[in-house]
Amino acid sequence: MKTIYNFQNNICETTTIQQKTWIHFCNPTEEERNDLLSKFQIPEAFYNDIEDNNERPRIEIEGDWNLIIIRIPVKNNDDRLPFSTVPLGILFDNNLFITLTFSESELIEDFVNHTKKKKNTISSHFDLVFKLLLSSSVWYLKYLKQINLRIKIAEDNLEKSIKNEELQALLQIEKCLVFFITSIKGNEILFKRIKKLKNHNEIFNEELLEDVEIELLQAEETANIYSSILTGMMDAYASVISNNLNIIMKRLTSTSIILMIPTLIASFYGMNVPNTLENNPLGLFIIMICSLLLSIVGVFLFKKKNMF
Repeated sequence: MKTIYNFQNNICETTTIQQKTWIHFCNPTEEERNDLLSKFQIPEAFYNDIEDNNERPRIEIEGDWNLIIIRIPVKNNDDRLPFSTVPLGILFDNNLFITLTFSESELIEDFVNHTKKKKNTISSHFDLVFKLLLSSSVWYLKYLKQINLRIKIAEDNLEKSIKNEELQALLQIEKCLVFFITSIKGNEILFKRIKKLKNHNEIFNEELLEDVEIELLQAEETANIYSSILTGMMDAYASVISNNLNIIMKRLTSTSIILMIPTLIASFYGMNVPNTLENNPLGLFIIMICSLLLSIVGVFLFKKKNMF
């Protein structure tokens, strides 16, 4: 799908390509792919790199084209991985500004609406790049809040009963946080590289650079905090499970020992040898009473040692 924007004064959707035009491609069709490679003449290697879902953030220059790849967060419909990150390709020359992604994302639409509402002006292509980086950091923080809610829900469920499903939910959230932390760090390294481009320093907005840096740092710190909390929680529940297992094994062992007492007595008196009670009409009751008394003593001793 192709959407054309003009950012001459403020961002507005248009149908014609003119000065200060931004073209956004999401899941491009074969026809749109051919347009990118033949009509706009972007390098095919750039297109293939963006198509790779594991591509790392970086900046490259080939001829008049600048290629920048950033990682943006997306929300999945898959419960096994509710959140992940995908590459957003940014390509621009002296005239055109093109963004390309192969995954649905809320970021672009939200960015356009927010820019329209605030009536923010975009002075250059790099200005737009920094604003997209800033928007990606904001969306990382939004999704991190949702991840935190999932952690709290999983924690409440684990307090009621420790099941495999709740532990697997925590593992899935931990995987999402790993993706987020890795991608945010990659974006941070990319931001520092762009900021050091000498021939563009004079057009960089210092206030915008500071905002991007602050948001990236906040997103990284928040993700690290949630990751640490989740790791500590999983370690704690692993200890609880291990402790519960030890208690159950201890009780089973104690019960087995108590049951061995009447079994042992019955074995002795079940032997086919004289035992002084073979002719006693009350022999069975005496043996049963002795077994019961010894079992009660055993239970008392185990209770005293906290074995029950």
